[in-house]
Amino acid sequence: MLLLFPSVKCSVSNLIYTAVNESVFLHIAVAAENIYDATWLRERKKLLQLKDNKVKYYVNKDQCRCKVFLNGTLRIERVVKEDSGKYTVTVYQKDGKLSAEEDKTFIVLEPVPQPILSSECINKSASVKCEVKQRNKDETFIIELTQDKSKKIQKNATRLELHTRYSGMFRCVVKNEVSEKVTEKVIKCSGQLDLYLILSIAGGATFFVIFVILLICCIRKKKAERLGDYEDEQVMQARQADSEMMVRELPQPSSNPTPKQLRIQQRPLPQPQGQQQVVPPRPRPRTQQRTPNHSRERP
Repeated sequence: MLLLFPSVKCSVSNLIYTAVNESVFLHIAVAAENIYDATWLRERKKLLQLKDNKVKYYVNKDQCRCKVFLNGTLRIERVVKEDSGKYTVTVYQKDGKLSAEEDKTFIVLEPVPQPILSSECINKSASVKCEVKQRNKDETFIIELTQDKSKKIQKNATRLELHTRYSGMFRCVVKNEVSEKVTEKVIKCSGQLDLYLILSIAGGATFFVIFVILLICCIRKKKAERLGDYEDEQVMQARQADSEMMVRELPQPSSNPTPKQLRIQQRPLPQPQGQQQVVPPRPRPRTQQRTPNHSRERP
């Protein structure tokens, strides 16, 4: 086929998921100018045909809820689960040569239900369950159960269970190819230490030890600074005292002492109280009385 018609593209198969009541677009990988005749089929039954820019329906238009664009794209509105199936499009050029043929598997899914998160405490450990209710027997989901950094994933399931010795926030995620829903819950069992509580206590103790070490270092530094300042002050006081003593020293006597200095040197030194000699007072010189101008008469 490829040797006879080298311009023909290989058959392409794509898997497309869409939620109920949504719209879906089925595209083809052919340029619009190369499309003269494009026919869409579902499960090998014709739906519609686009030929020379004219559309021909082979089914009821309202029941089909479908429309084709000039570039060959098929749109289906308000899809239902019955629309699921295999869709095929064949494209011919104006000269009748086959240009492309593509297969697309279209699957319609319902949104996932809200998951249910439950727990049971057994011997100081938690048994956490995440489950969803099936609407039909062939319906399966992807379930993720997360606690802190640990995660457990189960595909094609409706229930997932996790056993742990830690409390905290648990997160259950249920999803399929078209939707996703989440349920979160804090689960604690009596007598079970919370991981966050343990980390908080350890972090607080570490911070307290570091704070005490820094406080001790700061106090020692302050004491060393005060001791250094005290020693500097003592040195300054000693220097100041030496300077004052040097200022108070009397100058050496000169070779020719003055009369005042001689009197000071001749003055006897004070004796102790027990050995002090009694020196008689020196006689005071009498002053001469002036003679009166008239002598007194004797009686």
